[in-house]
Amino acid sequence: MGFNEYLKGELEYKGILVKELANVTGIPKQTLDKYLLAHGSMPPADKAVAIAQALGISVEYLVTGKHPKKEQGTKYSLSPEMRAITEQVEPLNREERKIIEHAVIELVRLLRHPGRTPASLTLLQKVFVQLFR
Repeated sequence: MGFNEYLKGELEYKGILVKELANVTGIPKQTLDKYLLAHGSMPPADKAVAIAQALGISVEYLVTGKHPKKEQGTKYSLSPEMRAITEQVEPLNREERKIIEHAVIELVRLLRHPGRTPASLTLLQKVFVQLFR
């Protein structure tokens, strides 16, 4: 993945249109469209900074897909996909979160070892396993 894919992902995650980003950054929409093409150009540093600031993310993420470490901790900030999942899980109580945690761990294990599908899976878990194979 490259700059264009990370930028597309952030725009989609935040529900921002290219023309809205153009208005906020002062970068013409046509220029932003070029950055979004599969083999589009990489913006100069000043434009990358303006885009990152407008989206509330780092230039490092837009270029590499890696989030810089937070200043006060060692955890990386989350990708758009993980933020979407977190937003769904955060309102749940501790017990409900534990259920989700265990389900995710089991599903990941099954996805990594698809031949080992235990009979004790719930119907929902079986559906998820089939969807992600």
